[in-house]
Amino acid sequence: MAPHIHYTKLFINNEWVDSKSGKTFDTYNPHDGSVIAKVSEGDKEDIDLAVAAAKKAFARNSEWRLMDPSERGKILYRFADLVEKEANYLAQLESYNNGMVLHMNTMLMTGAPDEIRYTASLADKIEGNTIPSDGDTFCYTLKQPVGVCGLILPWNVPILMFLKKVTTALAAGCTTVVKPAEQTPLTALYLASLLQKAGVPPGVVNVVNGYGETAGVALTHHPDVAKISFTGSLEVGKLIQQAAGANNLKRITLELGGKSPLVIMNDADLAAAIPYAAFGVFTHQGQICIAASRLYVQSGIYDQFVKGAVEMAKNYKIGNPFDADTQHGPQIDEGMMKKVLGYIEKGKQEGAKLLVGGKQSGSKGYYIEPTVFADVQDDMTIAKEEIFGPVQSILKFETLEEVIDRANATNYGLAAGIFTTNVNTAAIQFSKNVEAGIVWVNTYMKMCTQAPFGGFKESGIGREGGQRCVDEYLEVKTVTMAVPKKISN
Repeated sequence: MAPHIHYTKLFINNEWVDSKSGKTFDTYNPHDGSVIAKVSEGDKEDIDLAVAAAKKAFARNSEWRLMDPSERGKILYRFADLVEKEANYLAQLESYNNGMVLHMNTMLMTGAPDEIRYTASLADKIEGNTIPSDGDTFCYTLKQPVGVCGLILPWNVPILMFLKKVTTALAAGCTTVVKPAEQTPLTALYLASLLQKAGVPPGVVNVVNGYGETAGVALTHHPDVAKISFTGSLEVGKLIQQAAGANNLKRITLELGGKSPLVIMNDADLAAAIPYAAFGVFTHQGQICIAASRLYVQSGIYDQFVKGAVEMAKNYKIGNPFDADTQHGPQIDEGMMKKVLGYIEKGKQEGAKLLVGGKQSGSKGYYIEPTVFADVQDDMTIAKEEIFGPVQSILKFETLEEVIDRANATNYGLAAGIFTTNVNTAAIQFSKNVEAGIVWVNTYMKMCTQAPFGGFKESGIGREGGQRCVDEYLEVKTVTMAVPKKISN
């Protein structure tokens, strides 16, 4: 049964409003392409109103700026309680709108409240330093919120990214304008309603649905926005970086995807490595930035591994994301499905060996079979470009030194992994030398709220999560006071 849709308007200054133009756009169910709802379509005029509300809420004498940090934390704790209460509904709404298998969304929502609580706990722990300065001075630093933040969400995990970005910005004392991906606006709107119930003052959180080329461009170019946090494609991330420098030199956090290598050594436990490798690239139909999309297998076990990988892919259950036994759902939309199928054709044309999958599954919706290529070479398109689909590319290597160099031969650097029983040398050397912000050893995609998330090179700028996540939303101010050395009576 489809979940009820509660909110489809814009959320500005704690009010639900139509877009100024009166325009709406359709949002779809990827399972069958049906229209879920008509959603208000914001553009520059609506972004201007939302930024103005956020700017007013950030004013020096506003309720939000005068609020004790511990009280900000309490609001976020109440928000966590509300998310926990509504977790099942949110999981269903997310799966309905983006096609993620429901049991995976349910699992993500199980941990979401504690992730909010972790960030909430940081609100009253933002500290400066005293500096042992030379001369007759007393020197110290203050950490203060950067201001109005534009937060641009992806379509693959909108709830997770809303929670990471919004709660961190609020813990730091900032105000926000959220622009959900046009494919998946529904959960962001519902989460905004929960923040309102938790006691967030007017203007602190605003949500403007719309398209990147209109609402997104207006937000990234707005002179009153002090920071942009964006999760999405490298191409759009580069445009946002240019926009950030076009007028007021906005601070930016960018998470821009990857082409992550997963290395399987000869001594690896294949009973663990083969399922993890499949999980790493087929989860959410490959629509994850940390997908293990370059699978390097050492020559001594290559044939054995490939055989096991093919069996794993063949046995994935494709179907409706709401069915309990479904492991593999649809791509987000027809455009993404066609793009992935185009990469598969490119792989075949360039000489990779297609062993299983490679086709659309079914006659409705946007399903692609889990796909495995062997004999992939580093210069093939499927080994170089981020596919964002269920395509496992298996490459062969001989030595650890060789595979480290090959793993690093990419403009991306988000995640990496290695399976080996030689932890003392292979695991440590790989972890030390691979150019990636996240490295897994004998596991893959194990996430931790307390750990920072982000990448090297063109995979992004800055980090989300972890104890220092609020620093991305703060400015450091140095204060120096003249203090006489002698005490007068």
